[in-house]
Order: sequence, then C-alpha cells, then structure tokens
Amino acid sequence: MDTKMFCFQCQETARNFGCTQVGVCGKQPETSNLMDLMIWVTKGLSQITTRLRAEGRQIDKDVNHLVTYNLFQTITNANFDDDKVVERILLTIAAKEQLLADLADRKDLSAAALFNNVDTSTYAELSKTVGVLAQSNEDVRSLKELITYGLKGVCAYTKHANNLINESEELDAFIQRALSDLLEKKSVDELVALTLETGKWGVAGMALLDTANTGTYGHPEITKVKLGVGKNPGILISGHDLRDLEMLLEQTQGTGVDVYTHSEMLPAHYYPAFKKYPNFYGNYGNAWWMQKKEFESFNGPILMTTNCIVPPAESYKARLFTTGATGFPGCKHISGSIGEQKDFSEIIALAKTCAAPTQIEDGELVGGFAHEQVFALADKVVDAVKSGAIKKFVVMGGCDGRSKSRDYYTE
Repeated sequence: MDTKMFCFQCQETARNFGCTQVGVCGKQPETSNLMDLMIWVTKGLSQITTRLRAEGRQIDKDVNHLVTYNLFQTITNANFDDDKVVERILLTIAAKEQLLADLADRKDLSAAALFNNVDTSTYAELSKTVGVLAQSNEDVRSLKELITYGLKGVCAYTKHANNLINESEELDAFIQRALSDLLEKKSVDELVALTLETGKWGVAGMALLDTANTGTYGHPEITKVKLGVGKNPGILISGHDLRDLEMLLEQTQGTGVDVYTHSEMLPAHYYPAFKKYPNFYGNYGNAWWMQKKEFESFNGPILMTTNCIVPPAESYKARLFTTGATGFPGCKHISGSIGEQKDFSEIIALAKTCAAPTQIEDGELVGGFAHEQVFALADKVVDAVKSGAIKKFVVMGGCDGRSKSRDYYTE
C-alpha cells in the first residue's frame, strides 16, 4: 500500500477505510505522521511514570497535564499546526529525560521511553515505524487503536476538568498505565479487557468533567436560545471550553461587542452562571462542517477553543483565532495554561472594527435537558408516557456529520 499517512480515527475517512494521502479533514501527511510520533513518545513517558508510581513515587500534575494535552491535541479537527506538534514532542522528550534520572531500574524500557532525538528532520521517517500500521496483526492493531481513541476521549474530558482546577490522580494513573500497556506485547484477550476498562474510566472522566462544570457554573436549566443577530459587532466562540468562554465574556463587558456560541458551544447557554452577561447574545450557525459558509457571514472574529476546525478560507482566515490544544498554520494562537488568565484583547479590538453578523436564521432553540433537569421532571415525563402524550424517545450521540445518510436524525 502506497501510503503517505494512515489515519482512520473519524467517521469520514476516505473510502470508509482510512486516509492515506491526505486527511478528508484537511490534515496533511506530515501533520498526521508527527502526531503518530507524539503519541508514541507520550506512551514512552507514560511507561516511565507508571514505573515510578509502582515504586511509590508521586507524579507531578504538570506531567499528567502534558499527557492529557498531547492526546487531546490529536483528536480530529483540533490541530493542524506542525510547529505546535513538534513543540509538544520536544516537551515530552524533556519531561522523560527528567524522570529517567529518578527511575531506579531502566531495564526493559521501550524505545519510546528512551527516545531523545531532537533532530526534527528525522521525525517524518521515524513516524512511519511507530504509527498505526506498525502493528502487523490486524486484531491487535484494531484493539490497540480502539483503546487509543478511547483514551483520547478520556483525555478530552480530563483536560477540560483540569482547566477548572479539578484533578483525578486515579484517572491520570489509569491513562498512563493504559498508554504504557500499548507498548507491550498483549494478547487479544488482554486487549479486550483493557478496552472494557478504558470504557469504565471514560465514564469516570465524564463524571469528573460534569462535577467540574456544574460545580463552577451550576446545573444546566431548560433555556431558550436566540438564533437571530443583534446590531453590535460580535465574537463567535466554538468548541467545548467553558473556562475560555467565561474569560471572553468577562473581558467583553462594556465593550459594545456581543458574544455568540457556535456548534458544540451551544450548551453553554444552559448554565446559570453565564446568564448574568448581558452581551451573551445567542447562537450562530449550525453543524461544524458548515462553518466555511457561516464563518464568512458572521463578519467578526471566531475563537476556536477545541475541535472542530475546518481549514479556513483565506477570506476569513485572519479572523480565526485558536487557543488551548487547537491550532492552524497562519492563525493567531492565544496562549495560556491551566489556571492562567488569557488575554483576548486582540480579538476584542478586531471585533470592534467589524460589521455586525449577517443574519442566517431566526427564532430560538430550546435546550438544557441535562440529567438534573430531567430528574426534576421525571414524574411529569412518566405521566406523559402513561397518557400517550409521549410516544417515542430518540437518543442521538456524537457529532453531526455531513453524510446524507445522517439526514434520518433530522427527519
């Protein structure tokens, strides 16, 4: 197989098989290969931390954050910036070198743990030997990749919880132990068991994030969200990071700039804490894959806090900002680590020079049916089922894909 890359972590892979020349998402082969290498060295770092824990040593939370950030950066449509990926590889190598000095026994450490080559010109070639296809047994490969993608999801939850200063040493220890196990020769039965364990810890990761979000911003409430636009210039914020939204809302008070959510950020409207901001206007736009058209008509700057980024058109690329684990070449990145205050003044200043958003729809959405809200209405729901007023429940999970076959959700 003539492959420049191999990535099959999302639903939109080429020919429903895998992207081998360039990602359907726009990810270039060099980026994909560098991400494979970053995951490999992160497994090596995790092998060291797992051994140190077994020796009774405590792992600094900055190392835990490094691991979760690395995996989060590789999820689909989050980061397309090679320089950012190389930066993470170098940080991971440096962290490994520091921890190696504390390890009593280096026997049987993997090449991933011992790798310390900082010559970036060799990365692309090395990545071919450590990527997805390096494992020849299809069953073992499939299970290891399924576990890896599960861990990426756990890291996404954990990273967002960390941003709100919520930590779980037990969860971090599992993530790193599982990554370490992926370097080992494991049977199919052992990998099936690890897959199921990853699922269990995925639930723990969601619980950690739920506690972080609701403990900080309150439990979501049934809320009507405006879909139209106002007369003021606006900033559009997309992704999942509620802490970024909070900082943006604080910094836009009294500036004459409104803030709109996009796509995955829509649920922010349901949290009580955000309802105090008078310039938190409403939601603009639809599914992530429609953003090229909708970002154009929004007219103002867009802040991407997590996935999903569609490679931007040149017409609005200068208005697209990234932060956190996101990145795109040529787009301004707003820095700021966990617990740090981010400076969004450049985005706000740009917004003031832009026209108000062009209206693309009208009306409102009703949402906020989170678990506490549903439980509070449980008796009414049960009565409605018994009376026949409710005849069907529809459960939907995951992102809104662009495949025509997904129209059945709407219908």
